Amino acid sequence: MEKNWYVVHTYSGYENKVKTNLEKRVETMGMTDKIFRILVPMEEETEMKNGQKKTAMKKVFPGYVLTEMIMTDDSWYVVRNTPGVTGFVGSAGAGSKPTPLLPEEADAILKQMGLKEKKTEVDFEIKEQVKVKEGPFADFVGTIEDIDFEKEKIRVHVNMFGRETPVELDFGQIEKI
Repeated sequence: MEKNWYVVHTYSGYENKVKTNLEKRVETMGMTDKIFRILVPMEEETEMKNGQKKTAMKKVFPGYVLTEMIMTDDSWYVVRNTPGVTGFVGSAGAGSKPTPLLPEEADAILKQMGLKEKKTEVDFEIKEQVKVKEGPFADFVGTIEDIDFEKEKIRVHVNMFGRETPVELDFGQIEKI
C-alpha cells in the first residue's frame, strides 16, 4: 500500500480544529504508520487597511484539509469519524474509497506552501568550473563557491571585466563544462 494525499471536507471554519483532533486521534489510535501529515493549506495575503499594510495567513481551500495517508478501512474510519469531518472529496458514494490527489496536484500545493521537499539531484561540487546557460550571465564561465540545496541556488564567481563577481543562480541555470 502506498501513501497518497487525500482531501478531507470539513465544516467551514473547523479546518484547524479538525487538524488538531485528527492528529490526536492518529496518536491515541496508533495510526502513525498509516496517517502521516495533516495540512490546512495557507498562503500569505497582504492587504491595505487605513493606509497600513497588513499581512495575514489565509486558507487556500476553506473547508478542506489535506491528509497524507495510506488508505485502509481503519485509516478511512479514523479520518471519517473525526469531529468536524463531513467526508472525503472524490468518493463516489457510500463504501467506495476516496480518490487521492494526483502527485503533481499535491506537489503544487506543497510547493505553494513552501513544504515541498526538493528532489533536484545535482552533481556539482564547490570549486568546479561551470558554464551559465541562461539569464543575464549566459555563456559566462565561473567557479562554484557555494551550493544551497534547500533553496536550490548556487553561487558562482564569474570573471567580469577582469574581476571575480559572485552571482546567485538556480541549479537549472548552469551546466558542466
